[in-house]
Amino acid sequence: MVRAGWLGAAGLALLLAGPAGGAAADAVPVPDGYRMTEYRSPTPASLPGAETVNTAQARALVESGAALPINVMKLDRSTLPGGPWLVPKPFPQIPGSVWLPNVGLGTLTPELDGYFRSSLEGLSGGDRGRGLLFYCLADCWMSWNAGKRALEMGYRRVLWYRDGADGWAEAGLPTEEGKPVPVAVP
Repeated sequence: MVRAGWLGAAGLALLLAGPAGGAAADAVPVPDGYRMTEYRSPTPASLPGAETVNTAQARALVESGAALPINVMKLDRSTLPGGPWLVPKPFPQIPGSVWLPNVGLGTLTPELDGYFRSSLEGLSGGDRGRGLLFYCLADCWMSWNAGKRALEMGYRRVLWYRDGADGWAEAGLPTEEGKPVPVAVP
């Protein structure tokens, strides 16, 4: 048996539990602005101004109706003006989610910015205190960017589910096939 008297009970518990969220991922610095490239890479441990939640917390928020899950996975669009989202294969998402593709890009076109703003306004019923749970996949900056953008729009209850659809599925929780919200054609 390893002698751990110098750690104390709390230190031993932390040592045995291991690093929360992965030591390498926790070392990622929070940028001043948005992540502009390489969206599928380790993310910071938190999003300043938002509440970062784990899988158990995300599940409780969704099941209680305290937060609306918002999937921000990236998708391509047809080349037609206002064309539909092209979903190459079924995408499993958290049940009850609203899929707003591409709103987590580093830079939004005016059309995509308007889509995000009007979608959040409609989904929240204009209530800036409505719980909004942003997610993508694990190690994906799209949800971090979208959550940051929602905070800048004045939403006060922004929740960031860092492990995203991957963490949800790994926990064996039910999923449903995602259907992206269409972009309104002017």
